[in-house]
Amino acid sequence: MNIVVTGSIATDHLMTFPGRFADSLVADKLDRVSLSFLVDALEVRRGGVAANIAFGMGYLGLRPVLVGAVGPDFADYGSWLARHGVDIDSIHTSQVHQTARFVCTTDEEANQIASFYSGAMSEARDIELLPVADRLGSIDLVVVGPNDPEGMLRHTDECRQRGFAFAADPSQQLARMDGPQIRRLIDGATYLFTNEYEAALTEQKTGWSATEIADRVHCRITTLGAQGARVERNGHPVVEVGCPQEDSVVDPTGVGDAFRAGFLAGLAFGLSDERCAQLGSTLATYVIETVGTQEYRLRTDHVRSRLEQTYGLDAAQELVQHLSLQDGVDV
Repeated sequence: MNIVVTGSIATDHLMTFPGRFADSLVADKLDRVSLSFLVDALEVRRGGVAANIAFGMGYLGLRPVLVGAVGPDFADYGSWLARHGVDIDSIHTSQVHQTARFVCTTDEEANQIASFYSGAMSEARDIELLPVADRLGSIDLVVVGPNDPEGMLRHTDECRQRGFAFAADPSQQLARMDGPQIRRLIDGATYLFTNEYEAALTEQKTGWSATEIADRVHCRITTLGAQGARVERNGHPVVEVGCPQEDSVVDPTGVGDAFRAGFLAGLAFGLSDERCAQLGSTLATYVIETVGTQEYRLRTDHVRSRLEQTYGLDAAQELVQHLSLQDGVDV
C-alpha cells in the first residue's frame, strides 16, 4: 500500500534558561526589549508532523513516502529517516531556504520564548503529487498534514482532481485557516484526523455540524488524550479505544503524530478500525514516555505485553504478527 505523507519537516532547537524571564523584564521598558539569556542546555530534535508520522510508520515496518520541502541542511536528517524505512526520494529541496526550524527557550517556571522559521516549508505549495504517483506506479492514500496552507490546499485539490484518496490532518494550521479554506481542505476526505478541541474548532469555523461533516468525510478519527480515540465511519458503529497505561509522562510533543503513524500502519496492514486505533494509541504511549518525537525505541516482547495488558490476547497476537521491529536497536 503506497501511503504518501505530506506536511511539515522541521528541526527543534530547545534551550533551558536556569532562571526566570520575569526577573529580566523592566515594566516601563517593555516597548524596547533587548535581552540575551545564557542557557544551560541545548537539545536539537528531529521533528515536523509529516516526518514524525513517516518515521513511526517506517519503524513499524512500512515504507511510507514523505513529501515536503526542506533546505540544503537536510542531509543528516534525511539519512536518519531513510535508515528507518522512509522513502525520501520525493522531497523537494529549496535552493534558497533552510529547513523549517523551531527555536525555543524555557525558563525554570516553564515560561517560553520561541520563534518558528518556516523556511523551505513555504515552497510546499510548488509540489505536485502526479510525479510522485508516476514514480511509485500508484498512490493509495495521501495524508495532507499541517504545512504551508497553500500547499495543503493544493494537495487536497489535486487529490480530488486525480481521484487520490486523502486523509485531512489540519492540526495546528486550523488556527490560521478560515472557514472556506477548512471546508475546501476536508470536503471529500476519506479520513479526517483531529483531537477533541480541533474537532470543535473545525465545526465552529466551517459552520458544519458533526453530522454534516460526517456526510462529507468517510471516516472521522478523533483523539481523546488520555482517554484514547474515537473512530466514526459512515455506516458502522462508533469505535472507542483506550490508551495503555504509561510508565511516566515525560513529553507529550509528537503524541498525536505517533497515533496517526500507528493508525495508518494498521490501515496498510488491512486491520479493522479498532485494531488501527489500538496500534495508534500504543505507539502514542511510547512517545509520551520519551523526550523527542522520534527517539522512542520498541521491543517486540514489550509491545506484545503492553497490547495484551490493555486490549487482550487476541488483539496483541493480531497486531504483533504484522510488525517488523528492530527490537529497540538504533539504526
